[in-house]
Formats: sequence, structure tokens, C-alpha cells
Amino acid sequence: MPFKILVINPGSTSTKVALFENKTSVFEEKISHSNEQLKQFSTLWDQFELRKEAVQAFLEKNGIVFSQLSAVVGRGGLIKSIPGGTYQVNDAMITDAKKGLQGDHAANLGCAIAKSIADTANISAYVVDPISVDEFEPLARYSGHPLIERRSLSHTLNIHAVGRMAAEKLGVNYQQTNFIIAHLGGGISICPLKKDRIIDVNDASAAGPFSPERTGDLPLQQFIKLCFSEKYNQNQIKKLVMGEGGLTAYLKTNNAEEIERRIEAGERQVKEIYQAMAYQISKEIGAMSTVVNGDIRAIVISGGLANSKMLIDWISERIKFIAEVLVMPGEFEMEALAKGVLRVLKGKEEAKTY
Repeated sequence: MPFKILVINPGSTSTKVALFENKTSVFEEKISHSNEQLKQFSTLWDQFELRKEAVQAFLEKNGIVFSQLSAVVGRGGLIKSIPGGTYQVNDAMITDAKKGLQGDHAANLGCAIAKSIADTANISAYVVDPISVDEFEPLARYSGHPLIERRSLSHTLNIHAVGRMAAEKLGVNYQQTNFIIAHLGGGISICPLKKDRIIDVNDASAAGPFSPERTGDLPLQQFIKLCFSEKYNQNQIKKLVMGEGGLTAYLKTNNAEEIERRIEAGERQVKEIYQAMAYQISKEIGAMSTVVNGDIRAIVISGGLANSKMLIDWISERIKFIAEVLVMPGEFEMEALAKGVLRVLKGKEEAKTY
């Protein structure tokens, strides 16, 4: 009899829900929340009932009853720094998610929605590889000033998922193999995955290459001057760095397909900017390869931007001397959440305590 796992993944303007039977998605839906709906809530946690009701409507629409479920899993958010793995949701985790220990993110709601539904069904709720997974080695924490420590915040769930997929594809032991993983989406995370641990990574919200919506690293002296120019308040600066930076700032769009059409139509400046993003991504991959002394089985490129052949070709040309390049386009978060719980249910992995 297959295990039936309810998967819940809250995003900024949507909640993705799926029912998996073991590794297979049986029902899946992306439930959008309009700006009009979300504007009525003053805080992220005020959205809890709206999101939970959306999940319950999904269950009713697809004829799924609580007694059929084996477990519920939610996306893990910005809770305290913890090692990677599958964690059973407890009250301490929900309390920290509500506090937003490392920031507010829609994923913070995932553990609470999952536990609320799991409690009704009298089953366990889990999270898998939350955003705040921290597997840094000591040297990676130094920033250059003792007042600021480098943090491990990345697309952890997808990074570990594609690492496992790459190991399976190459026929190697995931826990004994080194990869460089580049997650290319609205934000970009690039890391050395050393024997299944993310031992360093750029902060996707504020460092590394620029991305479709984020600035990444900025020249610090010029940025300090901009912050104190009195032209921008703190919220405007935050949006400039994350949400209105990168390709959005340069080209007024974050859509790769549109950008490629403009390049094909002969817009030279658009091509140069897109090439500059590929250049910065390649530099970050090269830098991260030094963390494991070049001992890399493969470089794995994933995320939505991995569908852009133009971008991937530019990157591959620069990095192919380092290691074999594997391209796995798209995001695998829903599958990764289900698989993480399945490993626990099948006794292949022990659930961790938060």
C-alpha cells in the first residue's frame, strides 16, 4: 500500500498543494492569491486561515479524506539555523516561524499549516531542508568584520534535491560525492555541496551574481553613498536590492523569454546585460569550486533560468573546464518535500527533532 503524503508549499502570492503517492504526484495545484486578497492582511501570519482554507478546498475538490493521509509536509522557512534533513514539526518550530527569527517569508507558514491539518488527521507533520539550513564550515562564516557574520540562507530544498538527482544519474554515492550546484531563479544560489552538505553559499537575497530580480553583490562604497543620499528610505533600498534589482532594474523585465526575443531582434545592450549575468554566475561557480579544492564530480545547473539555452551555453563555455556540466531545468520542491518524508516513512532516514 503506497504512502499518501500531502505537500504544502506557500509562496509570496500562491500556495502550491499536491497529493503524492510515494514519489508520484496524483493531484497538484497552484492556488493563486490576488493582491486584493493579500492587501487586507497587515502581517504575513494574518494570511494563515486564507492559506489553510485553500488547502482544505483542494482536499475537498479532489475527494481526499484525512483517513487516507500518511503524513503532511510543509515548506520550511526562516527558522533557526539547523542541519539539513527532515524534521517533525513541533510547537517550538512554529513559535520560531511566527517570530521570523531570520526574516519574514511565506514559507514560514508551511510548518504551521501542515501541523494544523496533520493534527486533525491524527498524523505527523514535517518540513524538509528549510531555507535556514546551515551546514557552513567555520571559514565560510567570516565576512570581513566581526559585527557581521555570513549567513547560510539559500534555495536549500532544491539544492539538495538536484544533488540527489545528479548522484543517481551519475551512479555515485550522494553522501560521498562533491558537486557545485547553481540554482538559477528569481534569486540565485551557488554552492559547493560537499558530501551532501552545503558548506558555503552566497546569500541569495543580497550577494553573489545579479539575478532577474536581485542585485547580488554591489560595490560597497557606492552603495553606502546611495544609502545616505536621502533619495531613498530603508524600504526603498530593500526593494532596490531584492525585488527591483538585477535584470528588472536594467531591462524592466525579469522574463528570460522576452529578453531572448529582444536579443534575437538585435538589441545589443540587452545581450550585453544578459551576458553579464552569465559572466557573474560563471565567476561564482569558479569561486565556489576552490572551496573543495577543485574536487568536483559535476556542476549542476537548475531552476527556471536553466531553461534558457542562450544563458546556459554562455555559462557552460566558461565553466566546462572545471567539471562535467549537468543541466536540470525547473524546480523540484514539491517532489523533494514528498521524497524527504517518504525516506522517513520507509525507515531509510530518521526524522530530526527541532
